[in-house]
Amino acid sequence: MRAESLSACPIPPLSYRTVLLGHGSGGRLMHELIEKVFRPLLLPPDMRVLNDAAVMTVDGLQLAFTTDAFVVDPIVFPGGDIGRLAVNGTINDLAVSGARPLFLSAAFILEEGLPIETLCQIVDSMRQAAAEAGVPIVTGDTKVVNRGKADKIFITTTGIGIVEYEGTLSADQARPGDVVLLNGPIAAHGIAVMLAREQIEFEQPIRSDTAPLHTLVAAMLRASPRIRCMRDATRGGLASALNEIAMSSRVGIQLDEARIPIQDEVKGACELLGLDPLHVANEGKLVAIVAREDAERVLEAMRAHPLGQEATVIGEVVEDPRHLVLLRTRVGGFRVVSMPAGEPLPRIC
Repeated sequence: MRAESLSACPIPPLSYRTVLLGHGSGGRLMHELIEKVFRPLLLPPDMRVLNDAAVMTVDGLQLAFTTDAFVVDPIVFPGGDIGRLAVNGTINDLAVSGARPLFLSAAFILEEGLPIETLCQIVDSMRQAAAEAGVPIVTGDTKVVNRGKADKIFITTTGIGIVEYEGTLSADQARPGDVVLLNGPIAAHGIAVMLAREQIEFEQPIRSDTAPLHTLVAAMLRASPRIRCMRDATRGGLASALNEIAMSSRVGIQLDEARIPIQDEVKGACELLGLDPLHVANEGKLVAIVAREDAERVLEAMRAHPLGQEATVIGEVVEDPRHLVLLRTRVGGFRVVSMPAGEPLPRIC
């Protein structure tokens, strides 16, 4: 990048002159930031579609490469912690790109004053998560900042994997007539973190759904060569994942509200907090767009896996020049499912 590019910053004007929390939400503001800052200034011009990992060919091998940062608050929550989240989140970005995860790296930004006991707890959780997934952490880095200049601990993880799937998994591959599959109930992670942060207790505890999805994805890919694309519905929830697919593929997506699984306690918490479950982050849920003729076969493979036992069809891809995601409500009408506009749940992943 030339020096004059940085000084002139030749990018379309953004809606805001300063960075907001919403720019990290996975929603509309984050999409704008990527499209108007990072894509024109950093990314190769031929990188037309942005997926969860970049896939590159090196000496005849297709490799997937991804990186992610985790800034969750609180750093320990029901069902997980920031360390386990970092491992699983990076594995999942590789998996939904069709890759078998091989190795991870981890970089830590620590705040002065963080108890060593807490650090050991987080690092040991990462060790356990990596061991359970069979994906080792092989390198990393550590930095310490002054007290008050961070919030306990931030973690950045990078992953590399090998793509062995013969098809093409990409957000621009959805076609009218395809079926939308989901591997289980949504919104548990974001609600679990929110309730822990605010110290709100429910009679039925809500736990994060954080889990590594690579073995589930492998079973799905063995079942069909006609899976168009997959996304793990993290920041911005199911709404953002499906809107990204609709825009990239220039199609519409119609969902059936009655078929989207949500635990009763999660639904109740969303109603209490005034949140749309479709906008709430997940860390163990994926959405897949599959050719209709293979949907039942893929669904059967999902349900045979522990992380897909509640998998279901939640909608279909349709022709729509507006590229909208629409939800057929329980009363029979439709509403537009947009990307979240701001940051309803800050610091959840």
